[in-house]
Amino acid sequence: MNAARRCFSESLFLAVLIAGVTRTAFAHSFPAVESPSAGQTMAAPPPQVSIKFDAPIEHLFADIQVLSVAGKNEALGTPEVSDDGYTLSIRLSDLRPGAYKVQWAVVCIDTHHTNGSYEFTIAGSGA
Repeated sequence: MNAARRCFSESLFLAVLIAGVTRTAFAHSFPAVESPSAGQTMAAPPPQVSIKFDAPIEHLFADIQVLSVAGKNEALGTPEVSDDGYTLSIRLSDLRPGAYKVQWAVVCIDTHHTNGSYEFTIAGSGA
């Protein structure tokens, strides 16, 4: 094999390898849109919390909790994943004024696990 052809073959192999590693490195599901959003103060309690992810998630391994300051899970029922696999949501009890922490854990369709949390607040009657 001549030097030019060998160099081309090695360069092509390296490009394919880098593309594969880059794709694998970014193959996780992370929140793109949250409702309510992180840090948001709301006048009225939301009926549900939903998180839209930047990649599809597995239905079976999706979990979301909405915790009061006392640590009580205010979520009702089981978490739901949209038909397209991008949105995780959960219905909520009638939330009282105060701070709430949303904790989520998902598995991307390529089996990478991600989790996180954020907070939002329901304003009191004087806010």
